[in-house]
Amino acid sequence: MSDATLATPPMRRFRVSRRALPYLLSLPALLACILILIPFATAVGYSLQRYRLSQPWAREWNWGQNYVDLFNDPAFWNTLRVSLSYAFVVVGIELLLGLGIALLLQRRTRFNNFVSIMLLMPLMTAPALAALMWKLMTNPGFGILSYFMALIGFPDFRWAASPNTAFLTVVLVDVWVYTPFIMILLLAGLRSLPQQPFEAAALDGVPRLFVFWRITLPMLTPYLLTAVLFRMIESIQQFDIIYAMTQGGPGNRLTVFQVEAYLNFFQATNVGRSAAILMILWVITYILSTIFIKNWLRLREKTRAGA
Repeated sequence: MSDATLATPPMRRFRVSRRALPYLLSLPALLACILILIPFATAVGYSLQRYRLSQPWAREWNWGQNYVDLFNDPAFWNTLRVSLSYAFVVVGIELLLGLGIALLLQRRTRFNNFVSIMLLMPLMTAPALAALMWKLMTNPGFGILSYFMALIGFPDFRWAASPNTAFLTVVLVDVWVYTPFIMILLLAGLRSLPQQPFEAAALDGVPRLFVFWRITLPMLTPYLLTAVLFRMIESIQQFDIIYAMTQGGPGNRLTVFQVEAYLNFFQATNVGRSAAILMILWVITYILSTIFIKNWLRLREKTRAGA
């Protein structure tokens, strides 16, 4: 080995100053925020314009007239009613079913673990694909569910084709797809609860119903709020299941926000009205999420104070 090789200085390591390190670490989050804000600001701008794809030369600012037109349109209030009704109905049913299934599978056994894995299968199916599957099963000509309904005395049950049953049909599909999400979240919460209160209640001979209402449910409330928050936000923005099943029909029976915005954009080519609908949906989602998060934080502070 030559003297020149021995004299070669070691490679200098790249060092970051302590002042610059927090900014470098937050850079990916900042870039993601910018990528989110750009389309959001674009949608806000479109919502303040009279803009139709069929008449691009007539594009102009109308400064909120789209919102005024929406609030004066009975169809918008029908969309608001249908969206909120759909969200509260599906979340309520899924919460009850998910909690019931989680309580049944609470014990750690091989059978319960196997059943919990099998129940996750609908959640692994794309919602649009699940809607198409249910559309085939409810077909009046060859659908298996229509066949069973005929056996119990409903030969002409029209499922999503009738205004009277379309809402029920779409709710069934949503419940089938998303109940496993709430179930697995609450099951994880139940299995992570401390066992000391339950063991003490068992030694004292406390009834199970009292244990559920006074011990299990209060301790499980943070998980319940988390499940409701995620499902409420997602269900009020529902599009794929409803559009794949009914395209928002029959009539305006299932014209929720996302479907109404889609139809205004691609059928009526009314970009300004579509963007205004989505902005109102964003405001409603923000209000609901803020309410749930505040309650969750208040509950966490109460739990820490009690501990």
